[in-house]
Amino acid sequence: MEIRQQLRQQIIDLKPAGFESLALRIFQYQAKNNPVYSRYISYLNIDIEKVTELIHIPFLPIQFFKNHTIKSGTPPEPTVIFESSGTSGTSTSRHALYDAPLYQSVSTSIFEQNYGHLKNFHLLVLLPSYLERNNSSLVYMMQHFIDEADSPYSNFYLHNTDEMLKRLKNLATNPDGRNILLMGVTFALLDLAESGIDFSFFKNIANLKIMDTGGMKGRRQELLREEVHDILKGSFAVPEIHSEYGMTELLSQSYSPGSGLFIPGNTMRILLRDVNDPFSIFDHNLSGSKTGGINVIDLANLDSCSFIETQDLGRFGTKPGTFYVMGRFDNSDIRGCNLLVL
Repeated sequence: MEIRQQLRQQIIDLKPAGFESLALRIFQYQAKNNPVYSRYISYLNIDIEKVTELIHIPFLPIQFFKNHTIKSGTPPEPTVIFESSGTSGTSTSRHALYDAPLYQSVSTSIFEQNYGHLKNFHLLVLLPSYLERNNSSLVYMMQHFIDEADSPYSNFYLHNTDEMLKRLKNLATNPDGRNILLMGVTFALLDLAESGIDFSFFKNIANLKIMDTGGMKGRRQELLREEVHDILKGSFAVPEIHSEYGMTELLSQSYSPGSGLFIPGNTMRILLRDVNDPFSIFDHNLSGSKTGGINVIDLANLDSCSFIETQDLGRFGTKPGTFYVMGRFDNSDIRGCNLLVL
């Protein structure tokens, strides 16, 4: 079996104990078959055969997605090329999706590991700035989720929030046992929360979850994540605001059930690097509450690059694998980095 197909199947069949060994196999594959990543490694004068631990893997700076085609091997033709939204005057990242079934399988698995089967959900999605484009990875993922949920209430809501609220009121008075997820970009949720509408009926929806995906997109003043969530909890009368951490350059996601503590999907692992030395990686057990730059291992990025040095700042949670997003190194507009809230 061709190496890419072997690795792809191993990603689908992945068990937690096999993450590190599979990550190292994918590193060897991409170091030899990704021209951009291979050149980057050669400039660092790294012998790939001597890389035997995750903390020794070189991570590709995320800015490379703005100026280069990041591709490993000879995958199928891309289904779509995702593009980040950026802000006025900034360049955008581009990330080709070569294997839509793999992305759909991984993203569905991660969501369902955290929240249960999609068919048990009504998904009401507020993504106005993203829907105005045809190459948003978040819209692509949520369209797949909506299709999987197969619910008459599930839909994107651009300007028809009245219809969305009507459906929520109907679910409040006529529950059908499904969970309800109201998911939105930050500025859209804030606009809704501050619209003057009486949301007291939300208290009657016992299985309602509200999820923030990050994203101000220049529409509103930047706020701390805690400030945003306090506003949303106060207006919507819910005890917690859930969050999603993902971005154009990644095909895996992390979710937070509240308080900003993220749980990465089984195909994702977070490492931290010293803010002054990008090649010094923290071990989770030794880092304590130290803040560092977030490096992401995303095994689902099989056809691009699985080892990404982001511009986000984070720290580890007390439970192994969990993490907080503390902000960002600069004013880059990366979805999911919602403390200095996107």
